[in-house]
Amino acid sequence: MSLIPYDINEIVRSMKKILDRIIGEDIEFNVETTDHDLIVNSDKGQLEHVLINLAANGRDAMPQGGILTIATQETEIDAQFIEIHGNGNAGRYAVISVTDTGVGMDKTTQQHIFEPFFTTKEVGKGTGLGLAMVYGTIKQHDGVITVESEIGKGTTFRIYLPLADTTRQRDDEKIMNMLHSGKETILLAEDDVVVRKVTKALLEDMGYKVLEAVDGEHAVKLYRDNIDTIQLVISDMIMPKLSGKDVYEELTKIRPDVKIIFISGYTADILEQKGIEQGKLNFVSKPLKPDTLSRKIREVLDEQTA
Repeated sequence: MSLIPYDINEIVRSMKKILDRIIGEDIEFNVETTDHDLIVNSDKGQLEHVLINLAANGRDAMPQGGILTIATQETEIDAQFIEIHGNGNAGRYAVISVTDTGVGMDKTTQQHIFEPFFTTKEVGKGTGLGLAMVYGTIKQHDGVITVESEIGKGTTFRIYLPLADTTRQRDDEKIMNMLHSGKETILLAEDDVVVRKVTKALLEDMGYKVLEAVDGEHAVKLYRDNIDTIQLVISDMIMPKLSGKDVYEELTKIRPDVKIIFISGYTADILEQKGIEQGKLNFVSKPLKPDTLSRKIREVLDEQTA
């Protein structure tokens, strides 16, 4: 994790387009930010994934529609706050709140919500790792995350991040301009709907046309049906029906010189246990960082035309 000074307001505002796609049309989505910068030392990619996770949870809590609001403010943490929540340090903090008007949670659920493998979703709909990862990310930022909820009245998550002493921040617009772009067609195979939508939006922002596959078998079918237009495949390593490795083996039967980039949140040792050797493949780790992904895409595509 690389912590660099960023304006939290800019991170939240820049995510609105992607979050709009994730949340859907049945939910009113509002972003409210302070009128002054809130600079914190952060890993921008990690915080973006925190917002994606919390927004997706809010969406799932409002199956009949509702209102989701992401807001920022500045506050001060004192000794009383630290005593109540058991962590944090006194001082000035940036606060990101994610509020939904959904079904809410009881007190028992709130007490366990950040524990690994705890989930309120039906079997097959969630791993229970999302909020545990969110909690871990915020802890790595020396921050605090809290939850307030009431059955039938919605939920609010609040993220407290210590304000940085410096006012330096990265020029995000300059970074985006530095991203490698292209016009090729990419087949994206990813079974996690949120990750797939976010990655598709990122690729389209780079200029690429994207075909979406929801699992390994779907990826093979789409590739076979669109072999003349697909120049690159980006595939998750671990998927239902066919794994990324199985997909690659099937695609090479169709086209021996297929170009593919694998993505995964698993560590190298776990992938090796599954018979996947990272060193022999084009590989990008999750969470995906735009500059890293854009460079790898151009590297693989340019090899194809060299």
